[in-house]
Amino acid sequence: MMIKNKFYLSFHLRRWLLSCLLFLLYSCQDNNPILPATTHTKQDSLKAQQGLLNAYKHISEIEPEIKTGDLITRTGNDFTSESLRLLNRRNTTYSHCGIASIENDTVFVYHALGGEFNPDQRLRKDPFKVFASPLENRGIGLFRFNQPLMLSPVLDTVKSWKNAGLTFDMDFDLTTNDKMYCAEFVAKAYSAGTQNILKFNTSRIKDFVFIGVDDVFMNPNAHIIKRIKY
Repeated sequence: MMIKNKFYLSFHLRRWLLSCLLFLLYSCQDNNPILPATTHTKQDSLKAQQGLLNAYKHISEIEPEIKTGDLITRTGNDFTSESLRLLNRRNTTYSHCGIASIENDTVFVYHALGGEFNPDQRLRKDPFKVFASPLENRGIGLFRFNQPLMLSPVLDTVKSWKNAGLTFDMDFDLTTNDKMYCAEFVAKAYSAGTQNILKFNTSRIKDFVFIGVDDVFMNPNAHIIKRIKY
């Protein structure tokens, strides 16, 4: 399974890189028409500034509604996030997810992150406002599970994995537990912490079986508390 997963992930990555290379080569041809330079007016800057202010206002308004154990999703605005978002089979709104924890009156989000944004690849614990930053994201979602759950074991599981140095799984291999990617980490934490009361569907692309972000937030036991688009 790991070999097949590596094959399909490698295939997609090579295809993305090839697409970028072809685009650059095409753009550098002398016979291409020269496009006019993009100009940014003062009005554009003010609009962007107001957009950021509105986003931060929404983030501040939603933060008091968050409870420990809630599912937090986000839509990243970088190329990698866009690519991962499109892997979702049913709903491509979100590219990343984590689990909320209120500690000393501060809302944190535990999440598994890879790539250049997390060089050591270890499980992260970020303040909610950092996790939801409009500088790197286009929106967030807040979800809660319907049935009453003992959430302490879920957070105990999450914290034990963080203390153990859990790292990001670049192979996207569901059969291993020493490394996990974002949706895998969230799904397995909820399942382990609730003694499998919460179970999650998997998605498939040919022989590549995975848990998508949509497999988590579209769980029948989850309901939306708030959805914000920046």
